[in-house]
Amino acid sequence: MFKLVLEKAREPEIKLPTSVGSWKKQEEFQKNIYFCFIDYAKAFDCVDHNQLWKILKEMGIPEHLTCLLRNLYAGQEATVRTGHGTTDWFQIAKGVRQGCILSPCLFNLYAEYIMRNAGLEETQAGIKSARRTINNLRYADDTTLMAESEEELKSLLMKVKVESEKVGLKLNSENEDHGIRSHHFMGNRWGNSGSSVRLYFSGLQNHYRW
Repeated sequence: MFKLVLEKAREPEIKLPTSVGSWKKQEEFQKNIYFCFIDYAKAFDCVDHNQLWKILKEMGIPEHLTCLLRNLYAGQEATVRTGHGTTDWFQIAKGVRQGCILSPCLFNLYAEYIMRNAGLEETQAGIKSARRTINNLRYADDTTLMAESEEELKSLLMKVKVESEKVGLKLNSENEDHGIRSHHFMGNRWGNSGSSVRLYFSGLQNHYRW
């Protein structure tokens, strides 16, 4: 007899890479660090197939692998059942499959394309440490932007927003608390000085206080 034990999942802990430098160093130099946590609206469901195949090619994925993936997604159809009956069948042109082991990899390539086009590797905005500039951390559809000033953070945010929308991804605006959350860190504690910053995007105004 087998016993099934279910445990409540804990939220993943996000650890900054050591290359950013220890918080102790940031405290010594009295540097502010500003974070922006981005949440895409229905990220996996909004991956456009035509854009995906184009991105895979530009990212150097071999043609035979791209062709295999296209065949896996070709001919998908769906219908919607309502209280008044079912709709006509229609083609599915967006979304990577939930639960498929390939989906996170495909989305990572999609996100990498966005970040490259946003020019985050070339920009000087970000946290300077060990002759490097680090301005983003990513895990699948979770993206964190980092900078040493509000202005730099806004600049990074708008670049990512513009490039994301070009390939069909939008920042989540259904819940203002999850669309963009901005925090700042000074020394070894989160700031709580009562100052605030306003960020504007897509007609939505978010007011953040720390």
